[in-house]
Amino acid sequence: MLLLAIIPVVLLRNRAGTQNSIVFSSLSILGTLGSKPRNLAGAFASSFLILTITAAAIALARPQLSNTYTERKASGIDIVVAMDVSTSMEIDDFIINGRRVDRTTAARLVVRNFIQQRPNDRIGLIPFAGQPYQESPITLEHDWLLSKLDSVRPNQELSQGTAIGSAIAASAVRLDKREDSKSRIIILITDGSNNSGRMSPITAAELAKELGIRVYTVAIGTKEGRLPNFKQRFPSQEFDTKTLEQIAEITDAQYYRAKSTEDLQSTFSTIDQLEKTEVKRNVITEKKDLHFYFIVAAISFLLIYIVLTTFTVPPSPN
Repeated sequence: MLLLAIIPVVLLRNRAGTQNSIVFSSLSILGTLGSKPRNLAGAFASSFLILTITAAAIALARPQLSNTYTERKASGIDIVVAMDVSTSMEIDDFIINGRRVDRTTAARLVVRNFIQQRPNDRIGLIPFAGQPYQESPITLEHDWLLSKLDSVRPNQELSQGTAIGSAIAASAVRLDKREDSKSRIIILITDGSNNSGRMSPITAAELAKELGIRVYTVAIGTKEGRLPNFKQRFPSQEFDTKTLEQIAEITDAQYYRAKSTEDLQSTFSTIDQLEKTEVKRNVITEKKDLHFYFIVAAISFLLIYIVLTTFTVPPSPN
């Protein structure tokens, strides 16, 4: 409403003011007197009057700078994704958007979606081949976790083989350190049978059971997807669903068979629904009043306006 006062100021600023005049009876004083014409009343000073009104109106509106923070707390569910990156995971028997991709690529895509859907869970990543190695510790920093996930792929420089037992044991050790967890789970993704490592899968599963850790096992790959003989001497060892079923049963979890991208997505959707908990978030809003700055500006503009309209230069003789 105060801004409406600017309208008459704008309308009057370009109108000529009254001409200054003086009544005198003698021409002798003309040498010391002069006239100061005001052809445009307040042409320059009115700009500061407009600024004064504008700043005062903004100050009355009480502008604020608002910062909102969300205090995020962990859900209490800690998850380790143990992903097989042995040579057999290079087989391209999965289809994504009409394009054939290898098993690792399909697994990375589905795991990425799974992580993004669980922002309040602490999640870690342990790839494994002939032995496990830690790619990411259990963390809530999912952006960093996803960047690590993108780099996971089969590597010939790694110890080759499939160490399922060692992968479960390594994952369980990291989960065992999280004493404040309400639930701890391992999601094991593999397309082969255990043929490396110092610990058998069943022994590792029993140890995980003692620690209260559930191991969801996911067998990935089609039966048609087989390694050539020069890469694996005994192709029949590539799939070992029986052992994976036993691991899940021992740890009170479930076993899944993913023969396609759709199966893999469905598997992780099911796990996502099974392992849920309510999370409370605290939203904190900080507000900083800014009206003080506009009050100072309004006073400053007003003072300039008063100076311009009060103090004038000495009149010049005509």
